[in-house]
Amino acid sequence: MTQGIPELADAFVVLVKTEWNQHLVDRLEQGCIRVLQAAGASYKTITVPGAVELPFAVKRYYEVANKKADAFITLGTVIQGGTPHFEYVCQMVSEGVSTLNLQLAVPVIFGVLTLNNEQEAIERTGGIHGHKGEEAAITALKMIAMNRSL
Repeated sequence: MTQGIPELADAFVVLVKTEWNQHLVDRLEQGCIRVLQAAGASYKTITVPGAVELPFAVKRYYEVANKKADAFITLGTVIQGGTPHFEYVCQMVSEGVSTLNLQLAVPVIFGVLTLNNEQEAIERTGGIHGHKGEEAAITALKMIAMNRSL
C-alpha cells in the first residue's frame, strides 16, 4: 500500500470527520495528516456530528467551497451496539460515499471504521492492524495522481 506514494505539493484534501467517538476519530485524522504533510499536500478538516452526515458535508463542500478539493477523506468510527442501528448507519454511510464517488469529479475515500468494539479501533489506528487513517491518506494521494493522469 505504501509503494509509489506520490508527492503532490499542490494537492488539497478535505478531511470530513465525525464528532462521535472523537477520541478514536482524532487518531484517524492524525494518521491522515502525517501522510499528507509528508507528501507536501495541504488539507482542511470539517467536523460533522455523526457518520450519517459525512456524505452531505462532502457534497456541500464540493458545491460551494471557494477552494476546490482534489479529494475528500471521510473519517469516523461506527461501533456495534445492541440494536440494528449499527447496520443502518453503516449502510447509509457506505452508500452515500459510493454515490459521491460516482457523482463527483474527485475521489471520496472511505475512512470510516465499522467495528465490533473500541479495541478494534485501537488496533486499526496504529496497532496490530496498521493505521487506517494513514492508509486512507495514501489512497487519496494515489487517486489524485490517477485522476490527474486521465
